[in-house]
Amino acid sequence: MKRYYFIPVFTIIGFILLLQTGCQQQAQETEESPATVKDSNKLGPKIEVENTVLDFGEVGFDVKSVGEFKFTNTGDAPLKITKIQRCCGVLAKLDKMEFAPGESGIIKTEWESKAQPSLFMRQMGILSNDPINPDVKLTIKAKVVAKVAWEPERLKLFLDEENASCPKLTIKSLDGRQFAITGIKSTGDCITSEFDPNKEATQFEIELKVDKEKLAKNLKGRIYLRLSHPEGKMATILFDVLPKFTVSPPLIIVFNAEPQKPIVREVKILNNYKEEFVIESSSSKNNTIKILNQKEITNGYELEVEITPPPSAEGELKFSDVFSVNIKDGGKLAVTCNGYYSRMKPKTK
Repeated sequence: MKRYYFIPVFTIIGFILLLQTGCQQQAQETEESPATVKDSNKLGPKIEVENTVLDFGEVGFDVKSVGEFKFTNTGDAPLKITKIQRCCGVLAKLDKMEFAPGESGIIKTEWESKAQPSLFMRQMGILSNDPINPDVKLTIKAKVVAKVAWEPERLKLFLDEENASCPKLTIKSLDGRQFAITGIKSTGDCITSEFDPNKEATQFEIELKVDKEKLAKNLKGRIYLRLSHPEGKMATILFDVLPKFTVSPPLIIVFNAEPQKPIVREVKILNNYKEEFVIESSSSKNNTIKILNQKEITNGYELEVEITPPPSAEGELKFSDVFSVNIKDGGKLAVTCNGYYSRMKPKTK
């Protein structure tokens, strides 16, 4: 009988404990309800950038481009910018480094395109105390294209022809915008042209004037045309001049040389304009090279030269000299000689 008496007692006690546990759980859920707990995403500073990619589209040569990245602190604590990670070729500026909740800021950027077609893409970053996104990546991109074109792009000039056989130069706008030629400059001032800096058009055809005496001293160079086009401020034309003389080879290399043991090489001097000329004299800077024999060939001479390596000091591995040939009324031609001593010591008798 007694064991049946305890069953209702245990049932009542269990029911009371269940009610107490339910009340505690309900109280806990009431304390953690969304109405009284802050959103975890709102805790602390939070940076939001309107647009992380700044696309300039097509940009001309030598153009300075400016842009802006705007951001806002959408958190509920001060946003502190610790660093703006700059990238090569881009300047970035931010007026201040701390922003209150709801406050916005602007990062101003500036970069300049080069004078060649390319795809420009740079990435920079915003480092901050945002616990969720402490490093925001920003991208700047553009396609650099020519807005002005010219023909020819390279000139081949000849000293024996009128005006060095320099052709007319055509320069035109590719985007339909008018421009003016405001200046001209060339290497050694050997090429000039007349132009009206006040005249604007979408295309010009100009005649270049060549000073052949100056050109003979500047066998390679460039012509620079300054333009008023906003996205094409300079036209650069390369030029090459066929020289009067060619020396072959222009460089003599001697391997396994032994001190005081002569070596014979051949050097040809040719006139590219098929003109007759006379070799007046020859010399060697370090007196190690001299002419053994000279004979006439088509458009020039073939020289047989003797190279005598100088005595070498202990551990010395190479020697050098410059062989010069003086042409009557034609200047001086030079050939460089580099020699390398043999690593093997000569056998003693």
